[in-house]
Amino acid sequence: MLFQKKHHNGSKSLRMSHENLVRGIGRWDLTAIAINTIIGAGIFGLPAKIHALIGSYSLLAFLLCAVIIGFIVLCYAEVSSRFSETGGPYLYAREAFGPIVGFEVGWLYWIVRVATFAANCNLFVTYLGYFDGRLNSTGGRIAIVSLVVAVLTAVNLIGVKQSALMTNVFTAGKLIPLIVFAAVGLFFVDAGNFSFDAVPEYGAFSSAVLLLIYAFVGFEVAVVLGGETRDPQRSMPFALLIAVLVVATLYILIQIVSIGTLPGLAMSERPLADSASVFLGKFGAGFITIGALVSILGNLNVGLLGGTRLLYAMSEHRDLPGVLSKTHSKYKTPYLAIALTAIVIFVLTIQSSFLTALAIATITRLLVYATTCLALPVFRRRGNAPEARFTAPAGIAACILSVALIIWLLTRVDFAKEGLPILIAAVFGLAIYFLYKFAGTRSNGASN
Repeated sequence: MLFQKKHHNGSKSLRMSHENLVRGIGRWDLTAIAINTIIGAGIFGLPAKIHALIGSYSLLAFLLCAVIIGFIVLCYAEVSSRFSETGGPYLYAREAFGPIVGFEVGWLYWIVRVATFAANCNLFVTYLGYFDGRLNSTGGRIAIVSLVVAVLTAVNLIGVKQSALMTNVFTAGKLIPLIVFAAVGLFFVDAGNFSFDAVPEYGAFSSAVLLLIYAFVGFEVAVVLGGETRDPQRSMPFALLIAVLVVATLYILIQIVSIGTLPGLAMSERPLADSASVFLGKFGAGFITIGALVSILGNLNVGLLGGTRLLYAMSEHRDLPGVLSKTHSKYKTPYLAIALTAIVIFVLTIQSSFLTALAIATITRLLVYATTCLALPVFRRRGNAPEARFTAPAGIAACILSVALIIWLLTRVDFAKEGLPILIAAVFGLAIYFLYKFAGTRSNGASN
């Protein structure tokens, strides 16, 4: 009944969505977006932190993270193939579990997007300090953050095609240094740097995996853009699966090179740059640092794109004020949603640091992932659900394993430090939802 009612009564709204937004994102553009949001800042710093926790067993942690994300992506690939609208996880949760759950998922995921932008933008400033330490001063930091937010906001306002083009450039700019690092570094690996004698404790290993998950998340931004993607029901599964396969392979090679070429890896602040300096000299360190800057900028661009489209989708479904789904008459972009997200991002970036948002954003993402995974069997069971253009192999098993692994990761959460802020945000979101619905009901009653 839910699907019949929504798709019948909402057909006019869906046609309007397709008219207001431009389907300017192709299959490979979407793949580039997925890669860009996965490869952000994490891979440039986490190899050292993970190695410090569990040594050479960090290779196993990378492999386990790839498997965990692989199961989750299989669920996303099937669920996303049922929809052609904007919204991604918010839309799936709304259709599977109702508007309240959908709103909470959308609200928490929007917080993830702005928090991740703030974290990575601060790291961008830190990496710039490699070239000139004065850029890390308070005034320099505010100036750089202002410039980055202003430029990316302008690109997103002008149009989704321009944003997709910038994403393609950033994808090439970040992959080339990483591929060179992995391909050349393999010839300089010293097998004596690897040691598997001391097996890490369970607590250290599971904590390392939870931390490392941050380097693999972000793929879900691609499915938020369904309303601006050409043939989204086929393009989204393709983009997700290719992106995760490419990223997982590259990450494991990078960790092998990092361990094999840098004996002091655990103590490194910029592990990839330090490792590159061993076999490529000073040029290599600068090359990798530039790659990190490009990588973070690409991640910021698609993060802003995904966050604004989420507000658009929630507004379009009347879970937020309708003004946020208004599109520019010329550029066909949700300019008010873009402006609001940009303002919040700027304030949060100035007021926070990289590590402040890291753990909270990762944990909240895991909760969002769980809802999409659970939506897979719900949609399969409903005879009136939109047809899936991609069927995940062993989909139910992938769902069960994904949720079980997510629960395992969440057992490592420090509730007071990381869980409580998420709970407060969720309660605050519920208050917004019910206040908005109450105000809308009163307004409709007064007009009648």
